[in-house]
Amino acid sequence: MPILLLLLFSALPAHGWSGRVCSVADGDTISVLHEGRAVRIRLYGIDCPEKHQAFGQKAKTFTSQLSFGKVVEVDPVTRDRYGRIVAWVHVGDRCLNEEILRAGYAWHFKRFSRDRRLAELELQARAARAGLWGNPAPVAPWEYRKARSGKRPTLQTASASR
Repeated sequence: MPILLLLLFSALPAHGWSGRVCSVADGDTISVLHEGRAVRIRLYGIDCPEKHQAFGQKAKTFTSQLSFGKVVEVDPVTRDRYGRIVAWVHVGDRCLNEEILRAGYAWHFKRFSRDRRLAELELQARAARAGLWGNPAPVAPWEYRKARSGKRPTLQTASASR
């Protein structure tokens, strides 16, 4: 197993690169053409509602409107357990990760990010009741995934959504 992890991380680009967004899987996952192939990118620091969850389609549509068909700058941070590159993505002078949070279509994914800017953007979206924050009881995607898998949320999970 350690060799597999080493191989995953060694394949991570050392610095940023640009490419055209060729697909949008959901609000926080896109594919970008790089060196002739589509590379799956998980947007760093955010977690959007799942496709079949309330606001899941709206999050995907928002991400598509900002990025699909456009050339973006990808700044890799790490790889996730599924092998996707986790990255900051910029469309022109706008950070896609931040724009999705600002519009209220994502949670700051505090389990994997301590970024103060992302935390502040979530608080601002909540205060403005933007996007999913207009819902009186939005369900965090990690809670939704646990409920669908049959696992009960833990106290830590419940407090992370506040």
